[in-house]
Amino acid sequence: MPEKMLIIDDEEIFLKACSRIFEKEGFEVATTTDPKAGLNLISERVYDVVLVDWIMPGLSGMDVVEEIDRRSPNTAMVMISAHPSIGSETEALKRGAMDYFPKPFKPDEIVAVVDRAMKRKVTEQKKAVGRFERLMTAWQFPVPTLEDKAPKNIAETVAQTVGVAKATSPWLTVFVLGILGGAYIGFGGLFATGITFDAAERLGVGLTRLLSGAAFSVGLMLVVIAGAELFTGNNLMVSSVMSGEISFGKMLRRWGTVFGANFIGAILVALLFYYSGLWKTGDGALGAAAVKIAYGKVQLSFSEALWRGIGCNWLVCLAVWMALAARQTVGKIFAIFFPVMAFVALGFEHCIANMYFVPTAILFVHKGVLAEIAGIDPATLSWAGFLWNNLLPVTIGNIIGGSVFVGMGYWGAYLRPSRALPHTG
Repeated sequence: MPEKMLIIDDEEIFLKACSRIFEKEGFEVATTTDPKAGLNLISERVYDVVLVDWIMPGLSGMDVVEEIDRRSPNTAMVMISAHPSIGSETEALKRGAMDYFPKPFKPDEIVAVVDRAMKRKVTEQKKAVGRFERLMTAWQFPVPTLEDKAPKNIAETVAQTVGVAKATSPWLTVFVLGILGGAYIGFGGLFATGITFDAAERLGVGLTRLLSGAAFSVGLMLVVIAGAELFTGNNLMVSSVMSGEISFGKMLRRWGTVFGANFIGAILVALLFYYSGLWKTGDGALGAAAVKIAYGKVQLSFSEALWRGIGCNWLVCLAVWMALAARQTVGKIFAIFFPVMAFVALGFEHCIANMYFVPTAILFVHKGVLAEIAGIDPATLSWAGFLWNNLLPVTIGNIIGGSVFVGMGYWGAYLRPSRALPHTG
């Protein structure tokens, strides 16, 4: 008896294409462009698998997935979307989807995803002990029902899905998300400064850095979980280039768009910090601390800034990499927290964070506030000094740390095409 599939999507051309693909695979396929009609079909008969679009008129795909999971808990669901993000993937899995896949895709890719989703649903059903236990677990601490991704699976996801989605998303979407990404990192920097500006005298330098790193990690959590584009994380797109999924030129154009957008977002938070008057906290001690942080960054030599940039994005990209492994939000939080805390505590340099830190100090100098701080020459806090002495070498270092040591490293370990051994017989 053929397995039954329901496809819910508002694009007729997509429905026809998927119908042809899965009818060749032996499925009995039903389709609808109306999510409400799809829910009615679910109530009338049992489907082995359902493909659901995320964005549809009238009813969100997320709500449809949740309702299908309630009405037909034995159905395997796959969420599909033309605008993928880690945040939407997490939400879809939380609401009951077995997998999440971006448009566009190749026939063999979507067939493999559906097959994997059905196998995961069978595994999940074997773990359940009746309907009563499913209800009881709702009163307990949530336990993951899906296995976290293994390193090889993460490498495949980064190269074949995440990198491709970033390269093919509409440029305006990427630009807006880039502004948000820069702002989120700025918030992380502001939070870190706000809770540590007077801590060194009490805790010492080491513990103060550790506390600063713990606070700063909020910035990357916002980027990954809430959904935004960050230049340093996008350095992982090199895996997609190495795998032949996207061109080198397209990757560079996306990097440039996100880099510029991140700069705008970071500057917005710097302006927020200044005009809100928050720098006056502790009789101006918070503002003075912000200036001292920036001053220390522009005093680094080109070589020091570059090497600190390498160490930083090696850890930041590992944080993103591990967050992709986690199926639940709490897992993503812990995956991000420790590597980011480590890079800040170690004193490494992040180019997007510095887009907030140094312009903030330049703004103070330009406005004539906090001009006289012991041991600081305000003349060194200039745009030229920032761009040459810090942003350029740190950006180069970040690219090396993320692209070479993480992106290319895992591509080489798991995705590099194998060469056949010569015949010796």
